[in-house]
Amino acid sequence: MLKLNMLRPPKGAKKKPKRKGIGIGSGHGKTACKGHKGQKARTGGGVRLGFEGGQTPLALRIPKRGFNNGPFRKEYAVVNVKDLNIFEDNEVVTPELLLERGLISDLADGVKILGEGEIKKVLLVKAHAFSKSAIEKIISAGGKVEVI
Repeated sequence: MLKLNMLRPPKGAKKKPKRKGIGIGSGHGKTACKGHKGQKARTGGGVRLGFEGGQTPLALRIPKRGFNNGPFRKEYAVVNVKDLNIFEDNEVVTPELLLERGLISDLADGVKILGEGEIKKVLLVKAHAFSKSAIEKIISAGGKVEVI
């Protein structure tokens, strides 16, 4: 019967670590495979990732061009015109109502209505931004558009 105290790893699975710099029997005494002197031979020696020996690193040499508006970009919560068909005729659609009905998960920097699909209801839609096609479709259905 096999017991826990009898378990052993298979032969060759456990390997002894290479004992550098010990001298006796290791074959890696004296300089411990690090060569003679120099920055990489010292304790704690070596250079950081991306260091090029004092030469200007690649990340600083390459040109950085163009404009990036990232920190100031507006992230709109997007709703398509076809999604507005869940509302009743002559209802006032506001960002808060869209959030309440689950059409958007958060208000972000505002709500933008896009023109995908068809709208069959007459609605007054209030939002922060509209695409041209969305405005055309809402107005042609008899509704009104109001930019907040």
